[in-house]
Amino acid sequence: VFGKHEGVDTLITAALDAMRTKGATIVDIDFRSRFKDMGSAPFTVLLYQFKAGVNKYLATANSRMKTLDDIIAFNTQNADRTMPYFKQSILVDAAKKGGLDDKEYRDALTLVQKTTREGINAVLKGEKLHAIVGPTNGPSWCTDHVNGDFFTGYGSYGSAAQAGYPHITVPIGLVSGLPIGLSFIGAPYQEASLIGLAYAYEQASSLRRKPSFMPSLS
Repeated sequence: VFGKHEGVDTLITAALDAMRTKGATIVDIDFRSRFKDMGSAPFTVLLYQFKAGVNKYLATANSRMKTLDDIIAFNTQNADRTMPYFKQSILVDAAKKGGLDDKEYRDALTLVQKTTREGINAVLKGEKLHAIVGPTNGPSWCTDHVNGDFFTGYGSYGSAAQAGYPHITVPIGLVSGLPIGLSFIGAPYQEASLIGLAYAYEQASSLRRKPSFMPSLS
């Protein structure tokens, strides 16, 4: 699984070459397309779980804010300070959702888990692989007032998180001074195997670079 950034592709290629030198067999796979039919289900799951998690935390927190609705109300009343550039649409959308027993949530969660688990299982078993390897994400990006948040490359970590499957990331170098990670995804209860693979990779590779504190741009 490659990204859309030339520097990331170069690092991934070098990482795979390092594995080959130690006898690893690398198989190219079509991974991302297996999850394209989930539609908005992952975001629906995020909204429900975000609301439930925030409300659970705030209920016992040492704060005047006790619910997500409290935060939304505060932001609205102080919009000139709290939202000078971006609004709180995700918070508002999450607050409109019900509880984790809602049918909409349960259906979305079932679809996400079924799709990602079947997709990962099919790749691992079909190709007889010990792990799926790909870029963790593209280089870090700036959030600006025009474009907002945007991504610099496909991240291979998402499907593992959605499936609840083990995943480990190790650093493989820098692109324009920004760290890039390599993800190892495995089958359920294969954490020990993934750690071993990641450790073996790091012993075979010299791509890790020590990050530095760069001077601020502002």
